[in-house]
Amino acid sequence: MAESWKIKKGDKVTVIAGKDKGKSGEILKVIRSERRVLVAGVNMVKRHQAVKPGQPGGVISKEAPLHVSNVMHLDPVSGKPTRVGYKMLDDGRKVRFAKASGELIDR
Repeated sequence: MAESWKIKKGDKVTVIAGKDKGKSGEILKVIRSERRVLVAGVNMVKRHQAVKPGQPGGVISKEAPLHVSNVMHLDPVSGKPTRVGYKMLDDGRKVRFAKASGELIDR
């Protein structure tokens, strides 16, 4: 059965567990097969990169994936972590909303 996720690319989230607890960022990529997400500026790791055409070599910093259970949506009103629910609008659309404030998350 297909699993429904409440997190999508472009959402604003905060880290609730691990070494980067308390940091916030935007989701860059969702990796459903591994149940992980890539958050901008969070969980930075150093990688050694060889010189390639158009790319310099050396040690670079980049984001590593986090498990989806370690991030939580940010409330659009208060900016604090919140749970997410679904509701149907009058025009028949199913949208996500922040449970803390009731504000819609979907654009």
